[in-house]
Amino acid sequence: MAYLRNSTVNLLNLHYGLHSVAMNAGGIFFAVFLLKAGVSAPAVLVALAAILAGRFCIRPLVLVVGKRAGIKPLLVFGSIASALQYPLLARVHGVDVSLLELCVAGAVSDSFYWTSYHAYFASLGDEEHRGHQIGAREALASVVGILAPLVGGWALVALGPVAAFGAVGVVQVSSALPLLGTPNVAVPRRVQGAFRASLPGFLLFAADGWIQSGYVFVWQIVLFLLLGSSFTAFGGAMAAAALAGAAAGLLLGRHIDAGHGGRAVWLAFAALGGTLLLRAVVHTAALAVLANAAGALVGCLYIPTLMTAVYNLAKRSPCALRFHFMAEGAWDLGGAGGCLAAAALVGLGAPLASGLVLSLAGAAVALVALRRYYAKLAAPEPV
Repeated sequence: MAYLRNSTVNLLNLHYGLHSVAMNAGGIFFAVFLLKAGVSAPAVLVALAAILAGRFCIRPLVLVVGKRAGIKPLLVFGSIASALQYPLLARVHGVDVSLLELCVAGAVSDSFYWTSYHAYFASLGDEEHRGHQIGAREALASVVGILAPLVGGWALVALGPVAAFGAVGVVQVSSALPLLGTPNVAVPRRVQGAFRASLPGFLLFAADGWIQSGYVFVWQIVLFLLLGSSFTAFGGAMAAAALAGAAAGLLLGRHIDAGHGGRAVWLAFAALGGTLLLRAVVHTAALAVLANAAGALVGCLYIPTLMTAVYNLAKRSPCALRFHFMAEGAWDLGGAGGCLAAAALVGLGAPLASGLVLSLAGAAVALVALRRYYAKLAAPEPV
C-alpha cells in the first residue's frame, strides 16, 4: 500500500482519528444538548449560524498569523482551542450568556482549525494517492465513531455533562500530539492568482455548507426528537451508522484514484439525494435509525469524491492556505444561510424536516461542479 508510506499523512490521520473521538463522543451531541438544555430548535439553528458567521469574520486573522508562523502552528492552536467548546457547552441553560460564550469560542477555534487542517492535508498529501488517503482517514473516523458515541451518550446520562464534556475536551487536546512529528508548511507573503485559483473550491464548499446545514444539523435534531430525546439512543444510532460505513471509504478512494471519479460522483449524489429524501419523510424511531445508518454510506461515497477534488485543486493553487481561506469562508456562508433558512421555515410553522429538503439545492450545485472537475481530468491531453 504505497499510499501509506507517507508518514506525515499517517500522522495527520492519527491526529484526525483522535479529533474524531472527541467529535463523536462530544461534538455530535452539540445541537441536541442545546435542545435538551432548553434552546428551541429554531434557536439552535440560529446559534449554529452565528458560529459560522463568526468564523467567517475571524478567518482573516488566520491568514495574517499563517503568513508569519506557517500552517502547522495554526493547526496546533486550533486543535487545542477546540477543546474549550466542550466545558462551555456543559454550562448552557437556555438562551443565556453561556450560549454566547460558546458561540464565540466555537467561531474562533473552528476558523483556525478547519482552514489550517484542510490546507495542511492538501499540501502534504499525494495527488496520485489522494482518494486512498482520504478513504483511510474516513475509515479511521468511522471506526472510532462506533464506540465513541456510545461512550458519550452513556457519560452524559451517568456522569453528567460537566464530567462527560470535560473528558472530551482532554481527548481533543491530545489530538495535537501527533502534529509534533509533522513538518511546518510556510505560507508565502505574496502570491499571484491565489484567490482566482480558489474559485472552484469556493463554489464547491458553499454548496457543501448548504448541504450540511440540513443533512447534518437539522437531521441531528430530527433524529434526537424521534428517539425520544434520549442521549443514549442517539449515541447508539450514531454508532450503528459508523459500523455500517467503516470500510466502504477505502473502496471508493481506490476507485477515484483509478480514474473513475466521474462514476463516483453519480454514486455519491444518488446516495446523498436518496438519503435526504428518506430522512425528510421518516416518522418512526426505527426508520430514523435506518435513515441515519444510510448516512454512513453517503459519507464514504461523498466525502472522498468531494475532498479529492478540493485537496488537489488546493495543492495545484499558488497557496493552499489562501485557497482554503476562501473555501472555508464559502462553507460558512453556505452553512449559515442554510441554517437560517431552515430556522425561518420552522419559525413560520413548517415541519423541521423541511430543512432537509433545502439541502437538495446545494447537492444539485455540487453535482454539476464535481462532474465538470472529473470530466476535465478524463479529457485527453491536447497534442
